[in-house]
Amino acid sequence: MLSMAGPSANTLTEPDSKPIFLIRPGSSRIGPRLAEVWRHRELLLFLAWRDLRVRYRQTALGVAWAILQPVLTMLILSIIFGRLVGVPSGGIPYPLFALAGLLVWQLFSFALTSSAGSLVANERLMTKIYFPRLVLPIASVLSGLVDFALGLAILSGLQIAYGVHLGWQLLTVPLFAVLAAGAALAVGIGLSALNVRYRDVKHALPFLAQFWMLCSPVVYPSSLIPQAWQPVYALNPMVGAVEGFRWSLFGQGPVPWSLLAVSTTVVVSGLVISLVYFLSVESTLADVI
Repeated sequence: MLSMAGPSANTLTEPDSKPIFLIRPGSSRIGPRLAEVWRHRELLLFLAWRDLRVRYRQTALGVAWAILQPVLTMLILSIIFGRLVGVPSGGIPYPLFALAGLLVWQLFSFALTSSAGSLVANERLMTKIYFPRLVLPIASVLSGLVDFALGLAILSGLQIAYGVHLGWQLLTVPLFAVLAAGAALAVGIGLSALNVRYRDVKHALPFLAQFWMLCSPVVYPSSLIPQAWQPVYALNPMVGAVEGFRWSLFGQGPVPWSLLAVSTTVVVSGLVISLVYFLSVESTLADVI
């Protein structure tokens, strides 16, 4: 008898024949499948570590790229939007304002792109052995958290250099990082399965990420949006993630509860829909890819 953690396996025996093992998909319900991912957590961590090593292997600067990209972008945005255009930043030095938005956006953008392409990038692994396919998009998001942590350390140093107080709100930073990563997974999990069948997804992703950034308060505050449009604007989950992240760093103004409530609701609903679609096609992914 073969024991398996994922799909069920039964042994059929016939006279004068070898045992035949039938492998059937496990439950299609979300709860049991997430529990299966948890049982494969060692594989999840290994794949995240592998992605991190491959990304910076044979690079001269290594993980320093995780710091250089947002910092250099911050310098350009500070010159254009901070000095030339004069975008308001709510009393926060614009370089800090921009870098905070860029860090949480970089986490979201990387997680979205990596998770959406994770199944196709691991084609050989998927067609050789069984494991819960959800492991792949989740692992790609975890590796992006390392870049986020490095950038956060630089931002904290700049806060001290600018004389901006670090308050107790800093303890809430992981919550907003999880919200941004969850928003990426809510879209990326569904797109990863869709990308297996339609490779148009990889061509549409750069445009989607660029358009989404313009619709998020990365280089401008959400207060610039007219009050009448605020409820519609809040449907973008990155609005709550970015504004909440800035609040956790700078502690200025009231907690954006309304934005956070809407963003969290949208992320949870998106995750459920994405998971339902992913699990409904998971059994065919290895054949189609």
